[in-house]
Amino acid sequence: MSLEIEQGEFFGLLGPNGAGKTTLINVIAGLTRADAGQVAVLGADVRADYRRARRMLGVVPQELVFDPFFTVRETLRIQSGYYGLRGNDAWIDEVMANLDLTAKADVNMRALSGGMKRRVLVAQALVHKPPVIVLDEPTAGVDVELRQGLWQFVRRLNRDGHTIVLTTHYLEEAESHCQRIAMLKAGRVVALDSTRNLLASLSGAQLRIQLADGERLEVKLERYEDVEGVLARLRERGARIVEMEIQPADLEEVFLRLTSNKP
Repeated sequence: MSLEIEQGEFFGLLGPNGAGKTTLINVIAGLTRADAGQVAVLGADVRADYRRARRMLGVVPQELVFDPFFTVRETLRIQSGYYGLRGNDAWIDEVMANLDLTAKADVNMRALSGGMKRRVLVAQALVHKPPVIVLDEPTAGVDVELRQGLWQFVRRLNRDGHTIVLTTHYLEEAESHCQRIAMLKAGRVVALDSTRNLLASLSGAQLRIQLADGERLEVKLERYEDVEGVLARLRERGARIVEMEIQPADLEEVFLRLTSNKP
């Protein structure tokens, strides 16, 4: 695969399980060595210039990895120390406040719920203020309230110039936040375009019809003008429509069309 993510972009990396998303993230983070090719973070090669590349990168992993012997604040202070940062408490307090962790600051990590642990993983990725933030399934298993607060914070970081790379199985999140999206299948890029263009060029719409006899119909349309043919066939049947709704296709339809193994 070959792709370039622009500085300051909100970029989506989508694909079914096993497509290679996490492997690619591990290569970018220097946790996995690619057999060939080159990866750079803001010009720093992840192999030849690992220290600088890693400093510019904050990764929120998919797995819940934590040290059970420290409190939340201690965990974030230690994480800051890995990057040579001292006196980082003001930023740590701000990050905890935005992730609703302030009340848990002095609670041991092993006493937190799964959702709270994931918030700490997000905070760990942000303690050194990296210009590039990679979010690998950041909202998996967390409550709606955290999702809203997390996205508000991430959008703010993006507005401030941070590059955001997101993988998620919640396709509505990618559709709402990402400016461009790459879709992966079996380790290859099968689509790379702006979210708007993907929705416009690769999908149609869905027509939902309620008939007077109680029958409900759902018809997938390639083009909006196909509605005329559907209505003509219903008139030929003598069907009477009591309710009709047209919804533009969403990112899920595009995703399934491009990544499905069905012919």
